[in-house]
Amino acid sequence: MNSPAAFHRRLCLEGPRNVPERLLLALLWPAGWLYGMIGLIRARLYAKGLLATYRAPVPVIAVGNLAAGGTGKTPVVDYLVRRLLGQGLRVAVISRGYGGRGIKDAVVVSRGSGPLVDPALCGDEPFLLARRNPEALVVVAPKRSLGARLAVEKLGAQILVLDDAFQHLAIARDLNIVLLDAAKPLGNGLPLPAGLLREFPSALSRGDLFILTRWQDGCPPPPRLPGAVLRSRHVLGSEALDLDGNREPLENLHGKKVVAFAGIAHPEGFFGDLRRRGLDLIQTLPLADHAVYDDIALQRLREVAGNADVFVTTEKDAVKLKAAQLVLPCRQVPLTLEVFETAALDESLAQLTARIH
Repeated sequence: MNSPAAFHRRLCLEGPRNVPERLLLALLWPAGWLYGMIGLIRARLYAKGLLATYRAPVPVIAVGNLAAGGTGKTPVVDYLVRRLLGQGLRVAVISRGYGGRGIKDAVVVSRGSGPLVDPALCGDEPFLLARRNPEALVVVAPKRSLGARLAVEKLGAQILVLDDAFQHLAIARDLNIVLLDAAKPLGNGLPLPAGLLREFPSALSRGDLFILTRWQDGCPPPPRLPGAVLRSRHVLGSEALDLDGNREPLENLHGKKVVAFAGIAHPEGFFGDLRRRGLDLIQTLPLADHAVYDDIALQRLREVAGNADVFVTTEKDAVKLKAAQLVLPCRQVPLTLEVFETAALDESLAQLTARIH
């Protein structure tokens, strides 16, 4: 991948490889320091009450990260929502709706009976959360405090889960869950654009629980963190679904020529999982996170189809596609989240839910 975003990520994670790259990183350092200082000042203004914070009348869980880019927030939100729904609670997810179509006011994606709007309007991740958890309330709002008020006052939410909200300090939270990539938790430790961080590492002091995502054997030990640390990893499902949701065993794809594509933060991980499950990937097509399947993207899929038998993609991509748009049958393979050392999370959730019953 030679895109500017991929180059920047490689530079920040692996370091400069030559003199021009070292010079570039040095030139970016002042901008990174300034970006970090702006975030620090902003956080202190909220902490001192100089910027307004909405306090919801129900428990609030925030899920977010320190680094820009995907660290697996949606699977963690999905995991939490499933656990809370399992306790019979009326759970609401509040999202900014990244990738949605210019939303200005709050949009109710689900009232507790599955998606009500198109993913092009609300964004792929809120739509997917609503589809995977039809009993959950899902609200998208650029001003998330507006979405939180709507969920509580109009929809009867008993507990809120804020998606991608570590830096969204305009809503008070009772539990702050911070996600860190297990392989490179802090990258090079610098804020954007000199690094990948949205804030200085000192911002981690706001966290209550920390989840290392994409953990696997051989990952380095995490940095010292001011709270309990959990490990998690994505697990490829055992079934493949067509775009209408019809299921079949993943093994049915063995022996077929597969073109895999994915518009997620780390598509190579998805492709590797497919190979480890025995699929013959004759071509892979990594796309930008939150990819839009416009005429250009669909043409790229036609070009790579070749003599393949089937497309395979993620749930996040599949919600934006229709079978008639594609030159091959398409299967989506769900990812689930496996979480280890959950005692601290169990205790925190028990304390929050005790306030509801």
